[in-house]
Amino acid sequence: MTLFGVTIADPWVLLLLLIIPALAFLRGKFGGTAGVTFSSTESLVRLGQRRRSRAGALLATLAYLALAAFIIALARPQLGREITRVQASGVDIMLVLDVSRSMLAEDFSIGASRANRLEVTKKVTEQFIRKRPNDRIGIIAFAGRPYLVSPLTLDHDWLIQNLDRIQIGLVEDGTAIGSAIASATNRLKDKDAKTKLIVLLTDGDNNAGKVMPLTAAEAAKALGVRIYTIGAGTQGEAPFPFTDPFGRTVYRNVAVDFKEDTIRQIAEITNGIAYRATDTRSLEKIFGEIDKLEKSKVEVEKIAQYRDLFPWFAGTGLALLTLEILLSQTLWRRLP
Repeated sequence: MTLFGVTIADPWVLLLLLIIPALAFLRGKFGGTAGVTFSSTESLVRLGQRRRSRAGALLATLAYLALAAFIIALARPQLGREITRVQASGVDIMLVLDVSRSMLAEDFSIGASRANRLEVTKKVTEQFIRKRPNDRIGIIAFAGRPYLVSPLTLDHDWLIQNLDRIQIGLVEDGTAIGSAIASATNRLKDKDAKTKLIVLLTDGDNNAGKVMPLTAAEAAKALGVRIYTIGAGTQGEAPFPFTDPFGRTVYRNVAVDFKEDTIRQIAEITNGIAYRATDTRSLEKIFGEIDKLEKSKVEVEKIAQYRDLFPWFAGTGLALLTLEILLSQTLWRRLP
């Protein structure tokens, strides 16, 4: 039983509290033991209305409070908390995100507003991270070369903060898919996780880096890493922002020619799946499918920590009882 955040180990003992109002009623009705006996009290009654001594009422209250404190102490009140420890699920995921200049194309949307590919990728990736609180997740961004955004971590708030800081232009432009896969694989190779994944999102063909994509995929497979690949963007033409001579942002439709052969082969080599996202909804659906495919059991350990409050209530009751005795024998002493 829990009351106001305090756990009562033996709640049935609290039924004894019902004795207190009964004692108060009996005391008020019959009074205490007479100190002086009169043959008749009629003459005294006629002297005035019956009033109870304030001192006597306070002493009685102290006695009742002391009794209540002792009863509560016997009920064993405990203050504590239950700690839940969740162990890592055994799934390690490296998110590998393309931040080349082509990711500025605004063929996606957020709500009713047009948005570029990177903005939507960051939004959907954040949703994916929040759905997997028990996985160790890291992020690598790449353009002409890869760079580490976050190592594998269970601190997903910190991970999302670093995700928000990703922007285009931090490294030279290009699309180094092979080098990005190699970098992500290197982050996973020494881990003892049951499942090691790379989720690779890109909108272009490999045209930079020193490692070929299929070579990197073979190395990942040898290390037990599975790769899910996502090709982002529409086929044909996509609106792209430019700055005109007056400093204004204008849009032009730019031809998009994204060959999916490479990302499909990467997925096949590593027993993963290749996807194609042409709009925001399809990208959200893809991340949702990956989330469902890679679920793992999570070990939960619950630890209860309690501090017994018996001494506090017993001590309070003793203090109140001592105060009642001292006052009744000194300041508010009664006739024997």
